[in-house]
Amino acid sequence: MILIDSEPAAQPLGYGTAVLLGVVQGITEFLPISSTAHLKVVPVLLGLGDPGVAVSAVIQLGTMVAVLLYFARDILGLLRGGFAGLRGSVAHRRDLRLCVGIALGTVPVVAAGLLGKKWISHELRSLWVIAGALTFFGLLLALADRRARTATRTSDDVGLGDAILVGIAQMFALIPGASRSGVTMTGALFLGLERSAAARFSFLLSIPAITGAGLYELIRERRALLDAGVGPLVVATVVSGLVGFLSIGALLRFLRTRSSMPFVVYRIALAAWIAYLLIQGKLASG
Repeated sequence: MILIDSEPAAQPLGYGTAVLLGVVQGITEFLPISSTAHLKVVPVLLGLGDPGVAVSAVIQLGTMVAVLLYFARDILGLLRGGFAGLRGSVAHRRDLRLCVGIALGTVPVVAAGLLGKKWISHELRSLWVIAGALTFFGLLLALADRRARTATRTSDDVGLGDAILVGIAQMFALIPGASRSGVTMTGALFLGLERSAAARFSFLLSIPAITGAGLYELIRERRALLDAGVGPLVVATVVSGLVGFLSIGALLRFLRTRSSMPFVVYRIALAAWIAYLLIQGKLASG
């Protein structure tokens, strides 16, 4: 999730590029491998140019719809339980705590995004920064995954303090290459959650922050986005939602029986490849 001031007018998107961006966003938003890194690197390598922060943020709305649909029963149950808890229901105090925790856990990333929006959208979008973040946060995920080998905490065990701490970890998702799902899963794993529970909570926590960021960019950068083309943007957003829905299920099934180490290896390999291309002059760092 990235918040920015204003960008120059976006280059028109072709429908083929829109489909490509949607597929890349849908696959990489939920895997802990950084959608921002892929949305910047893949189009550049194919000679299509950087789509820009505003376009990337709006496309994320499609993957947020995927989360809402995939976890619709969980979300509705949580909201109903939260309101019941507000009315004094002892049986729903856990739901209320979790709702409050998600709300409070969203505050750090919103505050950091607003305070550092210019820096985040310009200096931190360097491919050197992305390569470094892929490596550093990938190694942190590896350390957290070791703890998950003996983890016993499930989604039902997530409390107010857990939500706030994982919300603080979500701030680091503002660094391109860190990966929102990666840093929140890392935080949840360090707190002793099982891998699939960590991923599930990561998705739920992302809803307010990324939905807010996408709508913010949609309103603030509407002129630049119109230059990119409404039709291709809609196509990219729909494709990202469809692919993202499938990616959520695939990741949760994978983490029930396997570790996060394949993603760690992939992150480090991608970082090394980016660094190699930068050194060879085949990619510009900006």
